[in-house]
Amino acid sequence: MFVLLSAVAMAMAYSPLRDLLRNTKQAEYYSHVPLVPVISAYFIFRKRKEIFLKSNSLYFPGLSIMAAGVVLVFIGRALRANPNDYASIASLSALVFESGSLLFLFGKEALKRAYFPFAFLVFAIPLPSVLMGRVISALVAASTSVTRIVFKVIGVPFLQEGSVFHLPDLSLEVSQECSGIRSSLALLITSVLAGHLFLKRFRKKAVLALTVFPIAVFKNGLRIVGLYLLSYYIDMRFIEGDFHHKFAGSVFFVLGLVFLGGVLWLLRRSEKA
Repeated sequence: MFVLLSAVAMAMAYSPLRDLLRNTKQAEYYSHVPLVPVISAYFIFRKRKEIFLKSNSLYFPGLSIMAAGVVLVFIGRALRANPNDYASIASLSALVFESGSLLFLFGKEALKRAYFPFAFLVFAIPLPSVLMGRVISALVAASTSVTRIVFKVIGVPFLQEGSVFHLPDLSLEVSQECSGIRSSLALLITSVLAGHLFLKRFRKKAVLALTVFPIAVFKNGLRIVGLYLLSYYIDMRFIEGDFHHKFAGSVFFVLGLVFLGGVLWLLRRSEKA
């Protein structure tokens, strides 16, 4: 029965997410979304004997939450929101419906035991357009500040106008495309998974997740400065072609993972101390 209701929940979010991932510019921000339910399902499968241990079912509260999920879908359709926001509402409604179905079938204790895989499903919900815009703006502003500091430290002369740096031989703008939003989301998801698997205390897990923002903007600033230096001293194609979006992004994402791994190692040591 739970599998059937889970299929219903997936159907509620499938079409809006498919349209978002296929037909919009925001699709590149959410390449991780198809993997999130798979990872969540894996954790549910691992703890299935504990999660689905029969307890007092809460029929009315469960049905009420399921109904709220269905109502959310209709609200999203009625609002005629843009594809991103409609996908956000539909995905949230699916998670609400799924939570209600577990409460309906297996009770409150089952929902408590399944807290992590259900909470992890939040990463399958696209951020509303307004919130995504603010996150990107914050990343751009922070990356601009880090870039300015690094240029000063290494002695590169520049004139700054907002997020634009006028440098020897070229001007460089820290635009939305340079925000690093995709790698930041990937680092955040990785930090939550790593914290769940390797750390015991919630406070330590929270600290690991919170370090993602400074790590993301620091490695993003290094990426921008590094690409300028490669362009200035070696070949302008490093910054004019696709190199800075494709290969360089992957290289500095790995650097971000190294920084994150270092923080995880320190937190694990502090737990054992």
